[in-house]
Amino acid sequence: MILLGSTGSIGVNTLKVAKKHNIDVEVLVAGKSIELLNKQIKEFHPKYVVVQDKDDVKDVCHDRVYHDGNGILEVLNKAKSNLVVNSLVGFAGLKPTLEAVKLGKKLALANKESLVVGGEFIDTTNITPIDSEHFGLWYLMGDKKVSSMTITASGGSFRDTPLDKLKTVTVKEALNHPNWSMGKKITIDSATMVNKLFELLEARWLFDTDKIDALIETKSIIHALINFVDGSTTAHIAGVDMKLPISYAVLDRVDDEVLKPVDLLEVGSLEFRKIEEDRYPIWSIKEQILKNPHLGVVINAANEVAIEKFFAKELGFLGISDTILKAFKKFEDTKANSTEELFEIDKEVRKFCNF
Repeated sequence: MILLGSTGSIGVNTLKVAKKHNIDVEVLVAGKSIELLNKQIKEFHPKYVVVQDKDDVKDVCHDRVYHDGNGILEVLNKAKSNLVVNSLVGFAGLKPTLEAVKLGKKLALANKESLVVGGEFIDTTNITPIDSEHFGLWYLMGDKKVSSMTITASGGSFRDTPLDKLKTVTVKEALNHPNWSMGKKITIDSATMVNKLFELLEARWLFDTDKIDALIETKSIIHALINFVDGSTTAHIAGVDMKLPISYAVLDRVDDEVLKPVDLLEVGSLEFRKIEEDRYPIWSIKEQILKNPHLGVVINAANEVAIEKFFAKELGFLGISDTILKAFKKFEDTKANSTEELFEIDKEVRKFCNF
């Protein structure tokens, strides 16, 4: 396999699956975690390695090290592996996704921004999502006629915080997820509910439907539900462990136990909540974005700029959603006619949000 984002949580879990099933790892791509990358190189002996910055190349214990986005594209073309696992974070994952699709490789996709930004230009035929919600939807689908789909949200770090306190919450508080530990960006996206808006867009492209919604399930035991036209609903219940969707995305078929079944007696009860706009202002554009999914490029660019400002303490927590909504209004009549135009729109939105 070719593993993009090997030192993040998805990458680390993907390597556990690769080790268990003796999958050869031809390429490792990492960001700034060089120490962990060197440990992975020692264990998996990749043919090629790519890091984010040129200055880090000298510190990598390998004789074929490339750097930056161009390095990733070059290695994708050099490598013989047919399987690409893309777990890069943010907009940086789009070009590798487009290249992998162009090369006809099978793509296990954890980089949700790829479909959020460029879904209309991406053939999803050879794409398998690494995401508990979309995996759950796929797992539940049979030959029955589907009425609608529902994915679940944890509610994020501030699901129980009094609304009048949200103006003053800190970065440290925002990164304190109630259910699990994830990367910094996705934890903030969970708190603002941007992550779930992104997942609705992903489902829009993956399953060719706008009959998709989300609700909060506080224990994160139910990941997805499908409502059938006969009036019945099925739910996908599983523990919170990404090795399950990773295993299916990488192996196609799984015949051994990946997780222990959920003990419902131990769970005891489940709580469902509506996603309210006063707590999650971004939810006010849910219907618009599902009707105009090409505007995902606007939301993503604005979100990435706003999160950087939040981490730099130049913006309060509520300012993230405010920045996205202002950009959405400004660029609501924008539409890319090519992938090249996507990158131009991305630049324009970032410029607007950086004033």
